[in-house]
Amino acid sequence: MRSCGRLGAADFAAAVSEGQVRRLHARERLDEAAAADAGLGRAVRAVYYVFFGAGFAFASWASRIPQVRDGLHLSPASLGLLLLSIAAGSLVALPLAGTVVAWLGAARTITVMAILSAIGLAITALGYRVGVLPVVVGLFLLGVGNGTWDVGMNVEGTFVEQRLGRSILPRFHAGFSVGTVAGALLGAGMVAAGISVTVHLLLVAIVIGVGAPWAVRGFLTVTAPAHPDHEPSGHPLEAWTEPRTLVLGLFVFCMAAIEGTGVDWLGVAVIDGYDARPAVGSLTLGIFLAAMTTGRWFGPALLDRFGRVASVRTSAVVACGGALLVVFAWSLPLAMAGAALWGLGSALGFPVGMSAAADDSQFAAGRVGVVTSIGYIAFLAGPPFVGLLGNAFGTLHSLIAVAGLSTAGLLLSRVLTSAPGERLRPES
Repeated sequence: MRSCGRLGAADFAAAVSEGQVRRLHARERLDEAAAADAGLGRAVRAVYYVFFGAGFAFASWASRIPQVRDGLHLSPASLGLLLLSIAAGSLVALPLAGTVVAWLGAARTITVMAILSAIGLAITALGYRVGVLPVVVGLFLLGVGNGTWDVGMNVEGTFVEQRLGRSILPRFHAGFSVGTVAGALLGAGMVAAGISVTVHLLLVAIVIGVGAPWAVRGFLTVTAPAHPDHEPSGHPLEAWTEPRTLVLGLFVFCMAAIEGTGVDWLGVAVIDGYDARPAVGSLTLGIFLAAMTTGRWFGPALLDRFGRVASVRTSAVVACGGALLVVFAWSLPLAMAGAALWGLGSALGFPVGMSAAADDSQFAAGRVGVVTSIGYIAFLAGPPFVGLLGNAFGTLHSLIAVAGLSTAGLLLSRVLTSAPGERLRPES
């Protein structure tokens, strides 16, 4: 009896010990899951910040263009050539941006490019008091930094999206839009307060140069260094030979042209075509931008429910209808409603194209670099093309080109589906 009692006590102690071990393991798994969730949340906030910061930096410069023009006594043609410096910097940087991101990783790329952008802003802030050449150098560096930064933050954004298992990249792009609004409002406040271009842009340079490197410490490519972004298979430039990637670039080109045409020409077209006051033209542009930002914020729910292809095709139809309503409306209020539809329809194309390019995270850097490069050509070539159409047919009627671009984007949208095994969710 005594031995049986001892055996029962031993079994009981072993069972208690085993239960404690199981509880300990369960607690460890919960702690690991909580840490993973916390790390993912920190990464989401970090990506929002760098998208916001990129928009804030660019809009801060743009808000002071009139003062720089007056300080340098530039004609419209000379100002146009000066602004070409940013485009030139972006065009030089973007084709190689995928290689840079694959080599350095997204976090280090954004750190370097944020500092380079800050240096460009600082040179511009100080140099415009001296002459045109320092401003050209500063803006070129800003273009290089901003272009490569763009690819890096989209690569990280797509990785976070894949880890979340749901669409979020359009919301990151909405963060960029909010950053541009904040930069523009701050610039307006600085002008109203009589603060000089030099002081304003130097302050922005400090915020960007310090803030972005601090934010990227929360990137998943930092907290999870085994991410394939650090171990690329094949050279990133090989993405320029991939048919699907190039077709994705064409799709993004169409959608970027729809967006860029609205930003550059909508206000002018309403003023010329409807005899609207300049303030109404600015208001119409504001309606377009607000609608686009709204579409990017709420669009991910549609993407998760209906898939990329169906959502983007619907968006293309809405953008097409909105642009045609702007052109052919019989009243200004209807044209302004068309601007809202146009903005909503143009919201998803660009960010969804980025997500599709990064379906295979192992090759994301090179493919996102290619797609971004082709898309940015639309931002550069679109305004002059619409201007040529405007000379021939009138500014308002030149916007019919948006309908053609929307149709092309709709036809190309099938490329947004992923190869088997690369997709997070089923497509419609």
